[in-house]
This record gives sequence, C-alpha cells and structure tokens, in this order.
Amino acid sequence: MGPFTVLYTLIFIISLIGNLLSVWAFILSSRALKQSTTIYLVNLLLADILLLLSLPFKILKDLGAAPWSLMVFHCQATSITIYISLYASIAFFALIITNCYLQHFNRTSSLRLQDVGFARLLSLVIWLLLLLIMVPNMLLPTQQVPVQQYLSCSSLKKDISLHWHALTVFLCTALFLNASAAVFLSSGLALKRLLSRHSNAELLVETRRVAGSMTAVALAYMLSFVPYHVVRTPYTVTPTKVITNCQMKRQLFLGKESTLLLSVLHICFDPLLFFYLCSPFRQAVRMIFPYSIKQKTNHVELMVQNTTSLQQDVAVAV
Repeated sequence: MGPFTVLYTLIFIISLIGNLLSVWAFILSSRALKQSTTIYLVNLLLADILLLLSLPFKILKDLGAAPWSLMVFHCQATSITIYISLYASIAFFALIITNCYLQHFNRTSSLRLQDVGFARLLSLVIWLLLLLIMVPNMLLPTQQVPVQQYLSCSSLKKDISLHWHALTVFLCTALFLNASAAVFLSSGLALKRLLSRHSNAELLVETRRVAGSMTAVALAYMLSFVPYHVVRTPYTVTPTKVITNCQMKRQLFLGKESTLLLSVLHICFDPLLFFYLCSPFRQAVRMIFPYSIKQKTNHVELMVQNTTSLQQDVAVAV
C-alpha cells in the first residue's frame, strides 16, 4: 500500500487547497446562489469535503501507522463515509450534466429540474437515500479480531454484515448505472444538437461551447467512475468465499485500490468545474485574486490580439 498512500497524500494536499478556496468562494457568492446548477455544485462540494475529511484515516490505516482503535474506527465509519461521498458525487455529476442539457438545449421540457426549490429537495433525497443504504454498515455487529499491524476491514464483519455490504454495493451500482445513463444520454443529445446546428453560425458558437463543456465533464465522469465499477463488483464477492484463489483475490484488491484512487482523484479537479460552470463562483474567485486573474486575462487578450494581427498580415501577404 506504500505507493497508494503517497498518492493519496498528494491528492489530500492538492484538494485541500482547492476545496478550501471553493468553500470561501461559495460563501462570498451565497447571495447569488439562485440557480439549480449552483445547488448541485454546492452539494458536489459538500461530498468532496466529506471525502477529504475521511482521507487521513485511510492513509494512516493503509500505512499501518494508526493505532488499532483508529483502524477499527476507519473500517466501521470513515471507510463508509468515503463511499457515501463517492456516490453522492456520482449522483450530482449526473444532475449537473442533465441540468446543463435541459437548460441550453431543451428549455420547453425542462420541467422542475431547474427549479431551485426542487433542486434542494432532490439533493436532500439523494443524501437521505445514501445514508439509508450505507449507515447500516456502520451499525451491524462486528467480530473480534486479534491486534495486528494491518487490518482487512472485511475480517471484522460477521456473515450478516458481509451480506448487507454486498447488497449495498449492488444498490450503489444500480445508482451508478442510472446516473451513467443520464450522463451519456444528455451528452449524446447535446452532440446531436451540435451537429444539427452547423448551418447557423450564431447558434453554432454557443452550442459548441455548451456541448464541449458537457462532453468534458462526461469524459471526466467516465474516467473517474467507470473503471472502479468494472472492478468493484467481482471484488465484492471475494469476502463471501465465492472466490477462493489467493492470487485472484490479490489482483482484485489491487485493481479495486487503483480504480478507487482514480475515483478519488476527481476532488482535485472539481474546483475547476465550479469555476467554469458557476458565474457567481467565478466572480468570487476574482474578488479573492483580483490582481493575478486580471494579469492572466490581459495576457490572454494580448495573445489573441497578436494572433489576430498575425492572421491579418498573412492575409494581406497572400
């Protein structure tokens, strides 16, 4: 687990900076949070913070440097918190992408998904649903295990706990499949709309911008969460004695940890998503770093002017 702990530590440090900045920016822009997309972004930030607070426990446990009581606490509490935040992120990613499609491409049939009150209610339902699925893993009885340097969380579980854990994984996988269907359908329809507007130059620019941002978010979603779920389902049955081969268990464990690391990595890049999709957030960030952002903006504008001038010179020369 050595390489994993190093990477998790780097992720923790980088994401801590970005998420603290995001929290401060959303606090500054709280009066302007009147859009459903912003509600989903704030809930995504909440899921990121929950995951961020759980990472130090996982790092210490994987290093074997934590006290025995702390390792048991991680298995019973913070490891489950990681999965709560992970699936909350999946749900809110799907809502953000779907809402963007409805807002820009299907305004007549957007219904209540863009209503702020409905967005808050839907966010609350998602959190309650995840807690209902996950919290029993914290409360079901465990068994005594001899004190050792490293601890496998599955060794603490009794048979009923193992079966509920397996059920939890399959329920969360169903949530992931539904969220993925919404993500891919919205992105596909956005690309289709982009191709249908190629003859209208004014609509094409706006459509290309929105479709490009939706496609980028969908690709990030796919790279972060699809590999994990490909490995997670077969790994889930290893503690239930369906898979008994030790080498196969080891490969599935390493695959699960590698893809989980890939899933956790999204908390480093979510602040960029907040900046790109939320205009009040951008304004707040510009208030926090007015000089540096203005300097970079001027630099970009100068580059654009130079490029335009060069194109005009080439056109004249031709």
